[in-house]
Amino acid sequence: MTTTDPGAATAQPGPQDDVPDFPVPRSCPFSPPQTYAGVRERDALTRVRVHGGKHAWLVARFEDVRTALAHPGASSDARNPAFPALGAGEQQVAAELRPFIRMDPPDHTQVRRMLVGEFTLRRVQALRPEIEAVCAEQVEHLLSRPQPADLVADYANRVSTTVICRLLGVPMEDLEFFRRVTSVSGSRTATAQEVGAALQELFGLLDRLIDLKAVTPGDDLVSRLVNGPLARGEITRTSLLSQIGITLNAGHETSRNAIPLAALDLLRHPDQLDLLRADPSLWPDAVDELLRHLSVADVITLRVATQDIALSVGTIPAGDAFIALLAGANHDPAVFDEPERLDVRRAQRHHVAFGHGVHQCVGQNLGRVELEIALRTLLERVPSLRLAVPESELPMRGASAIFGLDEVPVTW
Repeated sequence: MTTTDPGAATAQPGPQDDVPDFPVPRSCPFSPPQTYAGVRERDALTRVRVHGGKHAWLVARFEDVRTALAHPGASSDARNPAFPALGAGEQQVAAELRPFIRMDPPDHTQVRRMLVGEFTLRRVQALRPEIEAVCAEQVEHLLSRPQPADLVADYANRVSTTVICRLLGVPMEDLEFFRRVTSVSGSRTATAQEVGAALQELFGLLDRLIDLKAVTPGDDLVSRLVNGPLARGEITRTSLLSQIGITLNAGHETSRNAIPLAALDLLRHPDQLDLLRADPSLWPDAVDELLRHLSVADVITLRVATQDIALSVGTIPAGDAFIALLAGANHDPAVFDEPERLDVRRAQRHHVAFGHGVHQCVGQNLGRVELEIALRTLLERVPSLRLAVPESELPMRGASAIFGLDEVPVTW
C-alpha cells in the first residue's frame, strides 16, 4: 500500500497509471489520514485504485458526502461488478449473503423496517439500567486483571459483546468466539473462503438459536424476528441469518473499537475530561463529539453511482464507484470550527459518523447510549486510568473495515 497523496491524481474517468492506492492508513489513531485534507481542498474529483485494481472516486467535503449518500443513484448493492470492495473476500461474501447494508431499496427498506423498531430512542433508553449493570460488571473485571491490563480485551470487547448479544438474545458462553468471527469477517486481508468459514460458524450457532426461539421465545430481537417476519413468510431463513449476523457483527465491532479510542481521546485531553467531571450533563454532546472526532467507520460507505451524481467538485458518472470519507467530512473546517480540536461542548450533532441517507446506521441510538455509559463507568470508577505504553506503540487496525486498536495496555 502506498501513502501517496490522492490529491495528486487527475480526475479523469479513463484509465490512469498514476492513480494511487486506497485505503490510506492513519498515521495517528485520533485523526484521519492527512491526505484527506488534500482531497477535500481540491476543486476536482479525486480518483484512487482499490482492491483488485478497480477505480473509485473519493468524496470528502461534508456537503458533498451528504449529497452523494442521500442521492437515489447511490447504490450499496455488492452484486454490482463496479462495487469498490476494499478487502479480498468482501464483495463475494456480501453479494452471496446480501446483508441489508449491502442492499438497495426496496429490499433494503423491507429488512430495515424489521429492525428499526428495536433501536428506537425509547427502547434504547429503557435498556440503560441493563447496560449500566454490564459496564459496572466489566469494569470490575478490568480491575481484577494484573496490570497492565488490556482495555480492549478486558473491557471494551466484553462490554460490546455482552450488550449486543443480550439485545439479540444470543448466548455468549465464549466471548472470544465473537471477537474471532468479527475480526475475520471484517478483515480486508481475509479471503472469501476465510470469511465464509468464520460466518458459517456463526450462522451455525444462529441457526440453532432460530429453532430454539421458535419454540421458547424470549424478550429479544431474534425471538421477535423469528415469530414475526419469519413466521409470516416476510423473510427467508437464509436472509434472516444474514441480517442477524450483520447486526451482531456491526454492533460488536463499532463499540469494541470506539470505547477504548474514545477513552484515550479524553485522557489525552484532560481539560475536556475535567469539564465532564464537573458537569455530567455534557456527556451526550461529548459522545457525539467523540464520534465525530474519531469516525471509526470512516470508509464503510462504499457505493456505485447508478445515475450521474453532481457534487461541488464535479460529477460522478453513472456506473462509477465512489467512497464517501466520513472522517473527511467530519473534519471539514467549512462546517466544524477547528475540526482537529476535541471540544465536548461543541453541541453539533449533524456529523456523519453514522453515515447519511437511507443507510444511516440503524443502531445509532444504541451506539450513543452504550458509548456514554461505558466511558462514564470506566472513567468514574477508575479515575487514575492511564496508558501504560507510549502512544506511538499502540497497534492500529489498518486492515479492518472498522478502525480501532488491537490492544491498549493501561494501568491505574
